[in-house]
Amino acid sequence: MEKKTILAFVLSLAVLIAWSVLFAPKPAQKTEPSTKEETVQSQPAPTASPQPAPAVQKMERPAGSMASTAEEKEVVVETPLYRAVFSSTGASIKSFKLKKYHLTADLDSPLVDLAHGQAPLVTIQFDPAGKKDMNPVVYHVDEDSLTMEAGASPRELTFRATTSDGLLLQQTFRIDPDHYAIEHGLTVSNPLEKPVEGILKARIANLPPKESTSYYSFIGITLLLNNKYVEIASTDLKNEKSLSGLIAWISYQEDYFMTAFVPEAESQSNFLGRTLASGVLEGTWSAALQPIPTGNQFSTRSTLYMGPRDLDILKVIGRKLDLAIDFGWTDIIAKPLLYLLRFFNQYTGNYGIAIILLTILIKILFWPLTHKSYKSMKEMQKIQPLMAKIREKYKDNKEMMNKEMMSLYKTYKVNPMGGCLPMVIQIPVFFALFRILGNSIELRHAPFVLWINDLSAPDRLFHLPFTIPYMTPPSGIPVLTLLMGASMFIQQKMTPTPGDPMQAKIMLLMPVIFTFMFINFPSGLVLYWLVNNVLSIGQQYRIIKRAA
Repeated sequence: MEKKTILAFVLSLAVLIAWSVLFAPKPAQKTEPSTKEETVQSQPAPTASPQPAPAVQKMERPAGSMASTAEEKEVVVETPLYRAVFSSTGASIKSFKLKKYHLTADLDSPLVDLAHGQAPLVTIQFDPAGKKDMNPVVYHVDEDSLTMEAGASPRELTFRATTSDGLLLQQTFRIDPDHYAIEHGLTVSNPLEKPVEGILKARIANLPPKESTSYYSFIGITLLLNNKYVEIASTDLKNEKSLSGLIAWISYQEDYFMTAFVPEAESQSNFLGRTLASGVLEGTWSAALQPIPTGNQFSTRSTLYMGPRDLDILKVIGRKLDLAIDFGWTDIIAKPLLYLLRFFNQYTGNYGIAIILLTILIKILFWPLTHKSYKSMKEMQKIQPLMAKIREKYKDNKEMMNKEMMSLYKTYKVNPMGGCLPMVIQIPVFFALFRILGNSIELRHAPFVLWINDLSAPDRLFHLPFTIPYMTPPSGIPVLTLLMGASMFIQQKMTPTPGDPMQAKIMLLMPVIFTFMFINFPSGLVLYWLVNNVLSIGQQYRIIKRAA
């Protein structure tokens, strides 16, 4: 049973090592010229108020409707949180730079631009029935630019156009300078002498970055379908992906940021995801066929979100958008741990210290289990000589050997799994911490002390001018990782030695293997493991001293 347990542990470790090698993070490329802008504090987006269902009403001709023959015009919108570029072609958003976030931890580095390619980031349109692959409508917009200060009242940016079929279109973006969310309104008026039908569509498109900036990275399209979170990775969009059902929202996500379209109501609709020839990922939401009688108009509202994958902000927006942050099977554990981490940071102002406090809290909660585990291993060590005699005596009779072993455990009141089960129970917590420390916006570029200025990046001291194999650039001395390996070695030396020599050799190799594996892990995760090891050493020392 002991050998099977050790084998299972080693196999699990091998999977982790393979995972870390295959999915090791790569540094982000700087793809735009350096700009230096003021940074501001992020604030939650406004709560989305309930909107009425899309309705067909008597037409009121939008003022200033223009034919779709105008040239493209760009409108730059500046707020304390972002610099956005709107295009009159399709009333789309072409660029969205976040002023609070830079490509690297250096504040002089370029701002993060959510749009990477030439394709519009977000486009909302009304396609007449029976027409496919229509050219984007060119709108008329009066504003040349829009600059808003913090605390200013929301303002509207309005685009108007007349389609080649004679329909009148009006798109309105209501911009609040203190929030990332933008309220969007679309009105389609039918002045024709015949009724028309069309489909409301929202398109999110982006060119995936060549290199990821987070350790646990997902790049692709996500949506909430029938109240279930669905991820479609970029590699799965090489072929078209079509889904139907109750869709609450769709989004494009990469590393720490996202772009989302949230319709005014969760409704039966369609989704189509694909990769274009240019490499751009495209996700399109389509509503049901909408008739517009002659002399009437159709109006609908929605919310656009372009910003960080911040759980608090998404919760305030509502409409289940916070479900876009998903930690997989560890979600039920990870989110409470993330809230605790943020709680500690409120009082310490340092996420590194917050990680230390969270580690101490977890250690206290699991103290009885780990205490029982160490005591059980100590008891097992005492009966190792007797176990060795039984193995030697019944080496040709496995059934009798197992029977005598069970009798020995019963006599000395030792549970052979007592040292393993408490550890197994803690595995989900470790994986939950692995997810939040490797992919949470809170840790991105968060400094700790001295040379550690980014808890989401690997630990490197004295950047070296050459590349070290396996170590992701930049190469340097992984001081925190080496300290973690040393602490693990001390912990192993203090742990009762297994009776099987092979098991003992494997356990002594564990610190080396873990050090090698953790070299490319985020320094926040390495910090957690180091503090946990130090606390475990203290606990083992206390048990050994009391036993003596």
